[in-house]
Amino acid sequence: MTLVVAHRGASGDHPEHTLTAYEKAVISGADALECDVRLTRDGVLVCVHDRRVDRTSDGRGVVSALELAELTELDFASWKSRDHDPLLEASWEAPDTDGGRVLTLERLLQLALDSGRPVQLHIETKHPTRYGGLVERSLVDLLARYDLAQPLTRSDSRVTVMSFAPTSLRRVHTMAPSLPTVLLMSRVPLRYRDGTLPPRVGIAGPSLEVLRAHPRYVERVHAAGHRLHVWTVDSEVDISYVLGLGVDAVISNHPRRVLRQLAEAN
Repeated sequence: MTLVVAHRGASGDHPEHTLTAYEKAVISGADALECDVRLTRDGVLVCVHDRRVDRTSDGRGVVSALELAELTELDFASWKSRDHDPLLEASWEAPDTDGGRVLTLERLLQLALDSGRPVQLHIETKHPTRYGGLVERSLVDLLARYDLAQPLTRSDSRVTVMSFAPTSLRRVHTMAPSLPTVLLMSRVPLRYRDGTLPPRVGIAGPSLEVLRAHPRYVERVHAAGHRLHVWTVDSEVDISYVLGLGVDAVISNHPRRVLRQLAEAN
């Protein structure tokens, strides 16, 4: 089964990393919600991609230098115009009034757990950061509070941790060895081009551009006994292309589009 992963929520339609974007992804039927996490100055994991808040809010500054209370005062939604979405309005009788505020990872976790069906979280740790390994420590501590840090097997896990930084994944393996991990790659290092991955990493996470240039990489990863999740795939042509390669997960800003093409293919 090919997983459909909503990249920063249904961010093709709504402002990325907002509660509204993730609500839309859940309603659309996405199998998993993808987010980037950073630590605030007072030690809270928030879902923000960039090092700074300038692009995605009406404020300025570095996430790690701001406290949660300061981030909460910012508007993370108005920078992107919204289209009328009757599906969203019909499916949520009481929209969350915090839908455009900074989203904590804990709030996103609660959304996934309360969705009424199994919805996974795919969490990317962002590095480099001034807090180093405290990011992974805080992440595992939060997951442990919800009994999600130690799944019986990796295939049973509701959470997958991703990173471009192998050191981040090694920290996760040490603290929570049964959590599945993804090594994200904008290019495949020479030593892994045969489909192998670092110890205890079970999933390759190449970009769409990598698979365009090296379509047989999917076969090599599968032959090595691993899975492959590709990012970020949005157009109908690209969705058809990666589905034809047999990828295990499609990470997309338009999860509904991927679901539709999967249904048509089947």
